[in-house]
Amino acid sequence: MYKRNVFLDILYVIISFSKGDVHMPSKNLITKLAKLAVNVGANVQKGQIVVVRATTETKEITREIVKQAYLAGAKEVFVQWSDDYVSHSNLTYQSIEALIDVPNWLVDQYKGFVDEGACFISVSSPIPGLNKDVDPKKAQQSGIAIQKAIHFFREHLMGNKSQWTIIAAPNPVWAKQVFPNLNEDDAVEALWKAIFNASRVTEDNDPVAEWDKHNATLLKHNQILNQFNFKHLHFKNSIGTDLIVELVKNHVWAGGGEHSGSGVYFNPNIPTEETFTMPYKWGTRGKVVATVPLNYQGKLVEDFWFVFKDGKVVDYGAKKEKDALTNLLATDDGSNYIGEIALISYDSPISNTKILFLNTLFDENASCHMALGKAYPMNVKNGVNESLENLEKIGYNNSMSHVDFMFGSPDMEIVGTTQDGKEIKVFEKGNFII
Repeated sequence: MYKRNVFLDILYVIISFSKGDVHMPSKNLITKLAKLAVNVGANVQKGQIVVVRATTETKEITREIVKQAYLAGAKEVFVQWSDDYVSHSNLTYQSIEALIDVPNWLVDQYKGFVDEGACFISVSSPIPGLNKDVDPKKAQQSGIAIQKAIHFFREHLMGNKSQWTIIAAPNPVWAKQVFPNLNEDDAVEALWKAIFNASRVTEDNDPVAEWDKHNATLLKHNQILNQFNFKHLHFKNSIGTDLIVELVKNHVWAGGGEHSGSGVYFNPNIPTEETFTMPYKWGTRGKVVATVPLNYQGKLVEDFWFVFKDGKVVDYGAKKEKDALTNLLATDDGSNYIGEIALISYDSPISNTKILFLNTLFDENASCHMALGKAYPMNVKNGVNESLENLEKIGYNNSMSHVDFMFGSPDMEIVGTTQDGKEIKVFEKGNFII
């Protein structure tokens, strides 16, 4: 499951609308996507406070989200603007001492949001490669500082204590990287179209009804996998992945809609195609080879791999930006272990577009993936009600990071072994067969 790294974004909240509007889709589509984010994604409740976290690249869709949140009955809507170019300047020119000095007002603001039971809508619009010249130590230390300062907020969201959701909107730089052969306006238009299609939004459909059907399909996948109650999964393909991932006892497969601590049904990711669960922290062994580049802290990591022993990364490499992986693994001890394993058929809507989005929100839904770092408590029975200490005893991985990367392929085979030793083929030629 994708969890946007918002912590660097919110370090410095500066509003800047210096750039002109890019080519925008029809008002109808913008409104539909905004309504989807509000009514299906976060499922805003009457009288609830809504926090919208967005970049300055996405002001049009953000304004519509604010409007739709009020129409849904929101008590108040806060918008936290961030700007990747401003963040780049901060990381470039500020000292590490200044970057790690997290202001008390920021911490207090998030405590207030949690105490008030706010829900959260994020609008992702990355600029891949922007921070390629940034000192990785600065990016690492500033990220760690903010995550430590508002760790309670991370626990709150990852425990589904209140509703949260993530959608995306294009910007010209991102669009040109996804569609390099198109001019800027056409690239932005093409990326908008791809985002709408992946999100199940068209001019003449009812996205809410579409998502009701989609959630039912994902629920069926989860139920089948939960019935098998696998001890471990063995992943293997022709490009070098040969990996065994042990699952925690009483694990729960999830995907699609979730319930918040107050019982509100919501969809964390728009789009989503995954069914995912919790690995046993010390039970991963073998090699995994990524099949999609990873955009991490503004650096694009390409052709990378990890080797695991007793759950921990013991070796790794990359053709480009290996230092970004080094930075990731140095976050804390838990960032060297995986906290999520997700299954997605290669023959799936996003995969079939053959578009590399350079954005984990989309790319993770085109491929089987795993996440280095923090696990989701909901992926083990009664996990959301357990203490962190008890969760860690059963093999829950705790970390300040949660970074998804993709390793699915057209020839991926997955064999599950049940608790009594029976082997069940789960994937053949990249797709579910159960």
